[in-house]
Amino acid sequence: MENFIDINYKSINKYTEELCGDRVEYSCDDGEYIIVLSDGLGSGVKANILATMTAKITVTMLKNGASIEDTIDTIINTLPECKVRKLAYSTFTIIKIDKNNNVYIAEYDNPPYFYFSQKKIIPVEKVERKIGNKKIYESNIKLEENDTLCIVSDGAIHAGIGQMLNLGWSWNEVNEYLKNLNNLNSSSQIINNNFIGVCRNLYNNRPGDDTTILTIKSRRPEIVDLFVGPPANKSKDLALAEIMNESKNIKIICGGTTALIAERELGTTLSVDLDSMKQDVPPIAYMDGFDLVTEGVLTLGRTLDNIKKINISDCDNVIDYSSYDGCSILTRMLSDMATHINFYIGRAVNPAHQNTGFPVGYSIKQNILDALIEELKKAGKKINIMYL
Repeated sequence: MENFIDINYKSINKYTEELCGDRVEYSCDDGEYIIVLSDGLGSGVKANILATMTAKITVTMLKNGASIEDTIDTIINTLPECKVRKLAYSTFTIIKIDKNNNVYIAEYDNPPYFYFSQKKIIPVEKVERKIGNKKIYESNIKLEENDTLCIVSDGAIHAGIGQMLNLGWSWNEVNEYLKNLNNLNSSSQIINNNFIGVCRNLYNNRPGDDTTILTIKSRRPEIVDLFVGPPANKSKDLALAEIMNESKNIKIICGGTTALIAERELGTTLSVDLDSMKQDVPPIAYMDGFDLVTEGVLTLGRTLDNIKKINISDCDNVIDYSSYDGCSILTRMLSDMATHINFYIGRAVNPAHQNTGFPVGYSIKQNILDALIEELKKAGKKINIMYL
């Protein structure tokens, strides 16, 4: 399977502002990506509108076949300079990635991007070009496995000015820090959460500017098969076991009944690890051929809460990844490890999981799974669902 392009971005607003003056837009069409990070002049509503216009115009035009020259010329003419400060109303970085992971990057007045390969900082040769009266810097690279691009708005470079750091966080310091983050983490989301958390701390929790990081990582696909619940018809138990047995992916079972089906049909042994039990999280179990076996509804519900926190948080310490319990392990496998997740959802109805607020047959478990799938999609995971 081709490498997976893991795209994630995180932002924090300038202190007291409800809207972010940075904007990220991207599209994927048949394996080709168009990604834009735009930074509107100033902050608040005006900056948000200008950044949004820039990003949306760029993605729309390029997606419909416009040249980079025509696209940038349209942006420049649509958003003129500020008459007082003689600055562009919006700066931007444009990234195009083709099916072979060839990357074209055009930068206008944003901080230079960061590129890491083979755990090293890689300098990139850039060509200065004038489009209209603006200087654009163009470059081309090829993303190999585990290569990473990080693009930040200038709020990241300015973090700490006049507070934790007199002169802010220099580009070179950010470069070194991001290199170390990339060497330690495989997920773009985890990298971004850590980075934005540091920026917020440098600003002493009162950001002086909108701050955004966009991370693009080329990863080896990590496919997780998640089996939840027994089939609606017991005659399909064997078919479920055959799917489990034939899978070459990372395999997780959530639910005691599902685990017992696997134990019976595959002729293996289920062993419960009581040391992994926490006050509000049931213990995990071990079974040959499976990477994780957990209880169902309680563990999934707690995992959903964790994934939500990761998606909305600007720091990564909301989850203790080192904790040894079913919820923490499942959270780590779904949020950090997995790129693709196949859900195999059994439709047998457990009366204990019925929710009187939903139609007959719609269970609390299904409600949790629906929400979990949506949160995982937000995190950029590729989801496939099969009902049994």
